Amino acid sequence: MNIDIIAKVIIPILGAIITYLIVPFIKQKTTKEQRGNIYNLVKIAVQAAEQMRDAGLINIPKKEYVIDYLNSKGINIGIQDLEVMIESAVQELYLAKKALE
Repeated sequence: MNIDIIAKVIIPILGAIITYLIVPFIKQKTTKEQRGNIYNLVKIAVQAAEQMRDAGLINIPKKEYVIDYLNSKGINIGIQDLEVMIESAVQELYLAKKALE
């Protein structure tokens, strides 16, 4: 019975504490400059993935290439934040291409 109580009550409470207190605390530890540097790496990786895919040098999805590249550089951020940065970089690249047409 005690294990059921722990599994059903205490573990979700600990999960909530981690989600609402510890995660924001960790995010505060990254400076604006660090986030900017990460975004610049994301933009570089997105542009490289686009060019490499067009040249036939990679045969994996471009998003997977970008994530692998960032992981190889030791960039370890939340997947949701990473996806937002990737989508933003893709949009910038698309707008830049459209402006050249």
